[in-house]
Amino acid sequence: MKILVDTHIFLWMLSYPEKLDEKRRYELQSPANEVFLSAMSIAELMIKHSIGKIDITFDPLEMAKETGLEILDFSGADAIALGKLPLHHRDPFDRMLIAQSLVNQLFLMSDDPKFLHYDCKII
Repeated sequence: MKILVDTHIFLWMLSYPEKLDEKRRYELQSPANEVFLSAMSIAELMIKHSIGKIDITFDPLEMAKETGLEILDFSGADAIALGKLPLHHRDPFDRMLIAQSLVNQLFLMSDDPKFLHYDCKII
């Protein structure tokens, strides 16, 4: 299975693994799965850090690598899909992840209930 993790899932993996239920921990650790972190999640973290909304004291690229996550670049096809999404959710970073999950046929791991309004596969 190919899984795209939401930004908060990435942060939980690093700092609060107890927030991840047993099924999610299994899916993240299973060698049968490919797990991705979007470049847009890194952008979100860096923007929120630069405006003082969150304190990032680590290198997200290095931590993704250490935790076995692959970085998923945001493509032109992802951008086109983003423009076609219904406006169930207005957070631009979440919408970018939803578009990426649809274009790349990835499961999306998130606790955000607004994601359920889209046709993406949620874990």
